[in-house]
Amino acid sequence: MISKIMPSASTIYSTLGNNSSLVPLAIKDIANSCGLTTASYMSGDKVEGKDRLIDEFGTQAIWLWGIPAYQKLFNISLYKPAGLDSKIDARILKNKDILQSAIELAPTDVIKNNLIKASKNPKLFKNLTVAKFIASTAMTCLTYFGLTKFRHKYTENQIKKDYFEKQKPLKKNFKNLKPTTFSSTYPQVFSDIHNSKNPSQKGNTPSFTGGIQDFVFDPVKNLMLVDGSITAERLTHSRNPQDLFGYIIKEGSFWLFMYGAGPLISKALEKNAEKKHNKSIDLDARVLESKELEKAFKDGTLKSHIEEFKKADLSDTAIYKFAVNKANNLEKESKNLVIEMASMSDIINFDKTSKKVDTRQFIDLSELRGVSNKLEKLLTQYESSGEKLENFLTTVKKLKRQSVLKNIGSCIGALGIIAPAIMLLVRKLNPEYQVKKDIEEKIALQSEKKTSK
Repeated sequence: MISKIMPSASTIYSTLGNNSSLVPLAIKDIANSCGLTTASYMSGDKVEGKDRLIDEFGTQAIWLWGIPAYQKLFNISLYKPAGLDSKIDARILKNKDILQSAIELAPTDVIKNNLIKASKNPKLFKNLTVAKFIASTAMTCLTYFGLTKFRHKYTENQIKKDYFEKQKPLKKNFKNLKPTTFSSTYPQVFSDIHNSKNPSQKGNTPSFTGGIQDFVFDPVKNLMLVDGSITAERLTHSRNPQDLFGYIIKEGSFWLFMYGAGPLISKALEKNAEKKHNKSIDLDARVLESKELEKAFKDGTLKSHIEEFKKADLSDTAIYKFAVNKANNLEKESKNLVIEMASMSDIINFDKTSKKVDTRQFIDLSELRGVSNKLEKLLTQYESSGEKLENFLTTVKKLKRQSVLKNIGSCIGALGIIAPAIMLLVRKLNPEYQVKKDIEEKIALQSEKKTSK
């Protein structure tokens, strides 16, 4: 029973090593949030710790679940009234031949009819996709801005409460005090970023090509837009130089190790494995650890599967049809291992009801061909290695696991330990919590004015 609930080791390593998965990002962010919150409490001020706690974990909740939640809302409010299926990936509308193949090979009549509806009005469907992308991203950013206002007000009230508890005679003046407003010492540097229109909200409707497509359909890059707004908001609305400097450290380390370092470290480790051990580890962990791959190596059928795939690759439409038909027959002897490994890598997705390929989903043909090339490269390395198959595959699996652990481990260490330690050190050099000092000084000034009257 436990084995059915718990994911396999290969699935865990596959997820952690996937640069397009939100799971590694969530793990890194949790480490970062825990480290920064702990550092704030260690600085000696509970109010600062609470302020950081709300900022870090509140932002994390909005960051991870904001876009999916708003997208579901817009699926109901935008797609349903138009009679369109929100599960259709707009990228399949780009190629008419592949779209026609997707309709012909649809696993159910419902999916087939929904694809036909989308094909009759592709412009509307693309516009809805863009609208959902812009709206869900914008609403997520606005939700974060609301959290920031709440956090600032909450922290201000906590500081006022603590202040009046220490000075009971002044407590009666609390209700008459005006809210404390914060303005950054360096607003002009970042105000243009904060006040400028979202680059995704330009008048022209973007087409699904190049960078725009990446941001619309890649959940990680979609989050980067949200993070860009969060970073700009934090820097723009820093309450004082101490606040600003802390955010510069936090945001700088966040962007470096959350988005930049992971793919670079992954590529470096893959190159190192190939250079030192002559073994490719760039395939999905589930593929490298699969019994099907080992069996194909043993019985010598891997080469024939690769050749069959190459012969079928006469055009995009031809390889698309080949992939769908073969994926629908993975339980039969006529299956193709390249397609099976692509399915295992989530390049090909299935409809849960019919258990056949869900032709509403986009199949990245470059990634599909990449699986074939990587398998062929691994086979060539094995044939020239002179090693026993068991030793060869064991080393490949070991190198893959080590690369994933080193990658995510180094990023977690940087975000969860090094960055918070730097911020704590900076705070120790300037131990007074500046936000608290500013509010208390304003309270005292207002109290003096009222007393003088």
